Amino acid sequence: MKTFVQFVNEAYDPEVQGRSQIRKSGEGGRIGADRKKSAPEKRRMKAAGGGKMVPAKDYKPRKDIGSQRQRSEREQQPTKERGSAEVKQSYADKVKAERKKAAQARAAAKKSGTAAPEKKKTPTASELLKKKSAKKVSPNYKPAKASGKTRAERDKIRGEGERYLKGVFKKQETDRYVKTTGQQPDKKGKMKIAGRVNKRMST
Repeated sequence: MKTFVQFVNEAYDPEVQGRSQIRKSGEGGRIGADRKKSAPEKRRMKAAGGGKMVPAKDYKPRKDIGSQRQRSEREQQPTKERGSAEVKQSYADKVKAERKKAAQARAAAKKSGTAAPEKKKTPTASELLKKKSAKKVSPNYKPAKASGKTRAERDKIRGEGERYLKGVFKKQETDRYVKTTGQQPDKKGKMKIAGRVNKRMST
């Protein structure tokens, strides 16, 4: 019968571990484990052109990998000593000013005969920690399918469509001008037609 140590040594053979795809903690000089997704796990895709989609490239590794950031670098540190008389006095002055302001508001309301302003309620811990309601999505919403075309290809197609539409509008406005005036447009007429076309294109 095998002992536990023998079983563990066989199950976790160092040679097998070296060849395996298991990600080790501290890989690439990191302090923690590498949580980057493998190629089959990736869902972020990128248009390769010609209607094809390929997995997006990995982000570049950060320059500060392996260095532990101190808390003092991430958070603003207090400028005064905790519990000092200066801190207590500044807080007391703040509370006093707030009370004075509220008293003045009540006195002004009493003098004018209006209702006194309600005291601002301090939210409880449960209210502060309450989860925000997620935005509702329409059940009829369907995300647009990826075309697989690059930005340049999409811009080219859109440009061709806009030029074609502009030509159609220009013909319509020219025919309308000829029908109204009974003559072909001159320089001034062409400018008027161009203005109408641009207005229709912008709407």
